[in-house]
Amino acid sequence: MDILYFHQHFSTPSGSIGIRSYEMAQRLLKHGHNVTMVCGSYGGGETGLSTEFVKGRRKGKVDGIDIIEFDLAYSNADGFVKRAGVFLTFALKSIGIALTHKYDVVFSTTTPLTAGIPGIFARWLRGKPFVFEVRDLWPELPKQMGVIKNPLVLAAMSALEWCSYRSAHRCIGLSPGIVEGIKKRGVNPSKIEIVPNGCDLSIFAENVTPWRVDGIADTDLMAVFTGTHGMANGLDNALNAAQELKKRGREDIKLVFVGQGKLKETLQKRAELEKLNNVIFHAPVNKSKLAELMKGADLGLQLLANIPAFYYGTSPNKFFDYISAGLPVLNNYPGWLAGMIKDNNCGYAIEPDNAGAFADALENAADNKELLPEMGKRAQALAKRDFDRHNLADKWVTWVTGVVK
Repeated sequence: MDILYFHQHFSTPSGSIGIRSYEMAQRLLKHGHNVTMVCGSYGGGETGLSTEFVKGRRKGKVDGIDIIEFDLAYSNADGFVKRAGVFLTFALKSIGIALTHKYDVVFSTTTPLTAGIPGIFARWLRGKPFVFEVRDLWPELPKQMGVIKNPLVLAAMSALEWCSYRSAHRCIGLSPGIVEGIKKRGVNPSKIEIVPNGCDLSIFAENVTPWRVDGIADTDLMAVFTGTHGMANGLDNALNAAQELKKRGREDIKLVFVGQGKLKETLQKRAELEKLNNVIFHAPVNKSKLAELMKGADLGLQLLANIPAFYYGTSPNKFFDYISAGLPVLNNYPGWLAGMIKDNNCGYAIEPDNAGAFADALENAADNKELLPEMGKRAQALAKRDFDRHNLADKWVTWVTGVVK
């Protein structure tokens, strides 16, 4: 079976961003299917193609995946207007492929929400089976965050969301809240499946060589955040905790932020201004290097801004990376992940927007470092039991290919 797969922010493991689409494509190949991946050029991502762009695109085969990459550079640091323009351009270019390419199933994954547009055209103009994967609830998230306030823009996004859901023969939600959000738009529950992000257990194997960021002693508690430094992540809360730890004289606790994003420079300036020498910023690293870093860390930080839509409506890659690596997790907002951490006793679940509680949890971890390895073992047991990427990918493949009658 030939699968046409649209993911604007696709990357192979050589990049420093999530690789869900790469893993799903590999699983399709393992089951004997063919995959054409259509993507753009994403900051931190690596498609594996290196030839020159010709008329705005380049093609090639990487690890068995046929890739069509548009020359559309995108970064989380870009402004709203530029990002919106790139999203729409990618969608329009993708329509042409959806209407001309040979395939049996068209699959689109967010973000952005505009990823559903080529699938809509494929469904209604070519009668192709369309499967739509939802990674975040739009426009609910940007509306609650206050990122988008224009009522016309919000209305247009709501209409596109509805049209994408109702055009798809099947939908996939990455979290319980996302599945409920799709149902609320009138989609029959029988057409929705939950397939959360999974754990790359082979990447985070026990034989990786651990390393620590310069300036952190072996006796220090090293808590790492790996991911985007943007509005959604609420990293000022972590700096507030760092400030509280400094007041308490806890020089043995270090917070390491690995990644990039629109607010990284602002956060760095704040840390410098407040002389937060317990905070270290590090450039993004690829998955193999990330596995080594996590092997040398003591605690993973699962942080988001205090937005109710996040509680059950996200499936963060970093959380699954942490538990894959056997890292205890400190989570700073309620919801399904906090519940798992409590139920499995594999970390700390604290209330949001509370620097004191954040600092208390870090101090507890530092004062009881001997207990952290056991927490980590329970985290990894959770990863193996419920979130093995291979098992989830097989479920995903069955659902996507099963749309063909």
